[in-house]
Amino acid sequence: MLKQSLQQKLLQKLSPQQIQMIKLLEIPTIQLEQRIKKELEENPVLEEGKEEDLFNDSGEEEITEDNLDNDLDEFSLDDYINDEDIPSYKLTANNYSKDDKKEDIPFSVGISFHEHLQNQLGLRNLTEKEEVLATYLIGNLDDDGYVRRKLEAIANDLAFSQNIDTDEDELLEVLRIVQDLEPAGVGARHLQECLLIQIQNRDRENPEIDLAWKILKYYFNEFTKKHYEKIVTRLNISEEELKVSINEILKLNPRPGSSFSATSQVIQTLVPDFILENNDGELQLSLNARNVPDLRLSYTYTEMLQSYTSKSKNEKTKGDKEAISFVKQKLDSAKWFIDAIKQRQNTLLLTMNAIIEYQYEYFKEGDEAKLKPMILKDIAEKTGLDISTISRVANSKYIQTHFGIYSLKYFFSEGLQTESGEEVSTREIKSILKECIDGEDKKKPLTDDKLTEILKEKGYKIARRTVAKYREQLNIPVARLRKEL
Repeated sequence: MLKQSLQQKLLQKLSPQQIQMIKLLEIPTIQLEQRIKKELEENPVLEEGKEEDLFNDSGEEEITEDNLDNDLDEFSLDDYINDEDIPSYKLTANNYSKDDKKEDIPFSVGISFHEHLQNQLGLRNLTEKEEVLATYLIGNLDDDGYVRRKLEAIANDLAFSQNIDTDEDELLEVLRIVQDLEPAGVGARHLQECLLIQIQNRDRENPEIDLAWKILKYYFNEFTKKHYEKIVTRLNISEEELKVSINEILKLNPRPGSSFSATSQVIQTLVPDFILENNDGELQLSLNARNVPDLRLSYTYTEMLQSYTSKSKNEKTKGDKEAISFVKQKLDSAKWFIDAIKQRQNTLLLTMNAIIEYQYEYFKEGDEAKLKPMILKDIAEKTGLDISTISRVANSKYIQTHFGIYSLKYFFSEGLQTESGEEVSTREIKSILKECIDGEDKKKPLTDDKLTEILKEKGYKIARRTVAKYREQLNIPVARLRKEL
């Protein structure tokens, strides 16, 4: 049964100009260069150069939107602006797709990982079906060289997409052929299998290698969790024998496809958006306008538009009105773009100046100990801008200082209080944690409880769960996994 009902909703709708401004604000300088180049190619009214007055030599009136609209009453911006509803997820910060934010240019050198494996297949004596199945399995390898999908699912794909009748057992036999290719370890379905394939290719007559194989085959879980005492007891070996065998395991490659996939990784050039100079103690900030040209309206097109609009209504033909509509559309688009670039520059400078003012003592010397706790809200309040705007400015932007190049995100961190009531940056806490862990006895690594005690002794009031959180943010494993023989 169908029902009809009326609902009132209050929706925020961004104009095309606002959407354009948001996107320009988010992108770094290197992508801004590409964006400007694209706009110059698509809009003939826009050109490089300093802005000029739009008065002709005879001193006639400047061309403005007001007098153009008077000349062409039926002309409306709605005629050419596509003002469709914009999905809400596009209007919130940090919810653009990766494709929206990046325009990286990949490159490749030599043959690819999959081509390397395919070439080796040609040297094997395979049946036609084995070759087809092996090729399909190679196509399912990820960049690390693993088959992450279930063989049953691959068999179903082959049945539906290529009408090939196979099963899990037959695929496993062909997978063993793929696993015999180079680099060793390729075609594994998990890490244990990957390491076992590699160790089996080595001299099993060597006691150290054989012991390494046994550890991987029968005590893999204990090995990954560093429960070395259990391995020593169950295999009835010495710690020295265990240490030698583990060193052999550590020589294996857990990502056999990585040496090839590295050649196809995205290459990014780091271009700072800001340049900060310290001239005799005075900090001077500027935008990096390396390849960002000045933009202006084309005098040729503005003069052309002026000649059309100078005619009386009776003199204007249908072609004249179409020409006026086209040129005015391009003129307005160019004006919007120039204004958006200016607004972007002003917003970037306003934000960065506020960050420098907030962290002035740090920027003078680059001493991390002088970096104060600072969150997005602090800079939003200082500039009068919205927090989402500050977030967009900080995203993917870098500043070149006299002590290095830094991401703007680096300067933002939460704060904690010491026992004396002094507020310190969480980055300072993390720095102390890293120093403690770097200097620990690896045979008896520091637990999170012990690290909490050390911080308290130094005057930092911090909970154990917070210590664990900061340790994880530093990509440092728990004490048990840091243990060494």
